Amino acid sequence: MTARRPTHAELKEVVAELSMTMADDRIQDFLDVMQGTLDAYDAVDAMPDNLPPVKYPRGEFSHPPAEDNPYNAWYVRTEIRGAAGGPLSGRTVALKDNVCLAGVPMMNGASTLRGYTPDVDATIATRLLDAGATILGKAHCEYFCLSGGSHTSAHGQVQNPHRPGYSAGGSSSGSAALVAGGEVDMAIGGDQGGSIRIPSSYSGCYGLKPTHGLVPYTGVMPIETTIDHTGPMTRNVRDNAAMLQAIAGPDGLDPRQYDPQVDDYVAAVGRGAEGLRIGVVTEGFGHASSEPDVDASVRAASEVFKGLGASVEEVSVPAHLDGPAIWTPIAVEGLTNQMMLGNGMGTGWKGMYTTSLLDYHAGWRRGADDLSDTLKICMLIGQYHLRHSGGHYYAKAQNLARRLQADYDRAFESCDLLLMPTLPMKATPLPPDDAPLALYCQRAFEMLPNTSPFDVTGHPAMSIPCGMSDGLPVGMMLVAGKWREATIYRAAAAFEGVGDWRERQEER
Repeated sequence: MTARRPTHAELKEVVAELSMTMADDRIQDFLDVMQGTLDAYDAVDAMPDNLPPVKYPRGEFSHPPAEDNPYNAWYVRTEIRGAAGGPLSGRTVALKDNVCLAGVPMMNGASTLRGYTPDVDATIATRLLDAGATILGKAHCEYFCLSGGSHTSAHGQVQNPHRPGYSAGGSSSGSAALVAGGEVDMAIGGDQGGSIRIPSSYSGCYGLKPTHGLVPYTGVMPIETTIDHTGPMTRNVRDNAAMLQAIAGPDGLDPRQYDPQVDDYVAAVGRGAEGLRIGVVTEGFGHASSEPDVDASVRAASEVFKGLGASVEEVSVPAHLDGPAIWTPIAVEGLTNQMMLGNGMGTGWKGMYTTSLLDYHAGWRRGADDLSDTLKICMLIGQYHLRHSGGHYYAKAQNLARRLQADYDRAFESCDLLLMPTLPMKATPLPPDDAPLALYCQRAFEMLPNTSPFDVTGHPAMSIPCGMSDGLPVGMMLVAGKWREATIYRAAAAFEGVGDWRERQEER
């Protein structure tokens, strides 16, 4: 086979892109000399790709009609049965539609990816099937996962299962709606700024962002390697722990995984909260966007832990307020460089590259005008600073991330868990189709102040439904030291055992 060779005109364009100046005859000289090097590309092109095998047979798939998709949460329905037995036997699963499932379409909420079908299973998909789960399909998500609301998918808005016309949260919008709406037992979400915890809070389910690197991201479409997380979303704590148990641990293919420490999460569910030291973070409350009923509900929930034998004290982590600002250059410059300019994969890391996804996603440039406005605003800022600041702010933010992590870690010297509202607000109305740009973007990013810092630092964090207000769920977030997911499950299960969170009412 022969890899594509540059024409003289194409190489001239590359010269200009690299800010070089060459005469036409000089370009031709380089074109002639590079042919021997390009022969190596022919050799690589002729070799078969090195991808893990697909273990479980595929059946038919379909895109459900509106009458069978009341929340607009399903992208595609199928049924892939896993092992005959296992810890997840009998459990049904939806995968966020940024997770590769061989032979089943995937579009990651984006019009530019419509028509792509993966040729490999993500590690987490294989592990769920190995544990005996049945995968029922792919859940809608936001356009390349760039929204905390549920209004940006190319297939339309995802509805909150508690109140139509309100956001289900994002970017794992369909995953949350399907779990909270009772259509599946569990779902996979992804989290770069809060995208597991946000929809879990808005829709009323349990969503855990694990420690960065605990769960392999292999075969999931990346946004930015240092903030990419994937994890479980369920209706109860035990299922969440069992799901994490099935998918955690190294796979040897993901550079995000640096000595992950796996625990017995299912056993932790029964250990109770007695003796735990819980710090209620002052800076997690009272944001400019905070709703009083949300703050009140979470503070009331924190008091429940005292009756469970935990100590509950107010703690201050002033750096928490810096977290969203530190997250911003990492997210916007990082996603522009890796997910878009780098066609999803980028370079500079060892592991499994999903080459079929890279190839298909590279065509986004032909449909760039159709990208969501939330993605466009991030790309415009990211590209501006990559070009005019040379990556300075991305680099400085990564340096500051170490300080932010250290400040949280100091709090964990006296606390086992940090507690705060997952989000400063409950689910918001979905913006109309003709919403002005300001409202469209506001509904996508307004809820991030408590979630985004922990994507930067990599600490595990879980949204736990803790009450209802005005007919909508309120989420409480528990955060632990790295690799301490079991501590979160201890507290979450103890809180769950006190009573149905839906019966905890808080009025405005």
